[in-house]
Amino acid sequence: MTVTDLFNMPLLLLLLPIVAFLYASVGHGGASGYLALMSVFAFPIAVMKPTALVLNLFVASVSFYFYYREHNFKWHLFYPFAITSIPFSFIGGFLTVDTFYYKVILASVLVFAVAKLLGFFGKEKTVIQPINIPLALGFGAVIGFLSGLLGIGGGIILSPILLLLGWATMKQTAAVSALFILVNSVSGLVGFVSQGGSLPASSGVLILIVFIGGLFGAFYGSKKFNSAQLRYVLALVIGIAIFKLYTTA
Repeated sequence: MTVTDLFNMPLLLLLLPIVAFLYASVGHGGASGYLALMSVFAFPIAVMKPTALVLNLFVASVSFYFYYREHNFKWHLFYPFAITSIPFSFIGGFLTVDTFYYKVILASVLVFAVAKLLGFFGKEKTVIQPINIPLALGFGAVIGFLSGLLGIGGGIILSPILLLLGWATMKQTAAVSALFILVNSVSGLVGFVSQGGSLPASSGVLILIVFIGGLFGAFYGSKKFNSAQLRYVLALVIGIAIFKLYTTA
C-alpha cells in the first residue's frame, strides 16, 4: 500500500481522523476502527495488522497524556492487566494466522467495539469495587494475546470489563485503557517485526492524519465532550466491516 494508493481513497482519509477523534475521546487508540475501515477499503491482510498497531500507538499516547493530566490514571488498575498482557501481546504479534481465521476472529472482536460505541457497556457503577488481582491477570493474558494477534490494543475489550465489574469510573477506565493500549501496541509491533515483518510505506501519512484527529479527541474527551451521534455513525461503519469480514471469510 503506497502513498499514491492512499490519495486515491479520499473517503478513507476523511474517515480516519474522525475514527481517531472518537476513540481518543474515550481513551482508546482506535485500532478496531482502523481495521474496520481497512477491511471496507480492501486493504491486504498483511498490511492491516502492523498499520493498525502503529496508528494505535500514536493515538493512545496522546489520549493517555490528556487523561493523565486530568489525574484520572490509577496505577493499581493498570499493572495487574499489563503484567500478563505485554508478554502475551508479543506472542500474538509474533504469530501469523490464516486469513479465514483472522477475519472471523477480528469480526467477532469488532462486535465488542460496536457494543461499546452504542453504550451497552457505558453505564458507570455507583459503587467502585476493589480489583480482583488473579482475575485481572487472567484477563490481561487473554486480551494481550488477541491484541498482538489481531493488531489491536485491547482497550475495546478491557474497558467493558472494568466498567461491568465496577472496578473503575468512566474517566479512570479511559486513562487505564489508553496506557494499556499503548504498551500492548508496542509489544505487538515488536513481535511482528521480530518475525520479519515491516511497516507499510504509507504509515507516515496515516500517522499524521490520525494523530491530529486523536489530539482533538483526547482533549475534548478529557473535558467531558459528548459525541453520541458521531459514535452511532462509527458503529454503523464498523457494522458494515463486520458483515464484510464474515461474508468474505
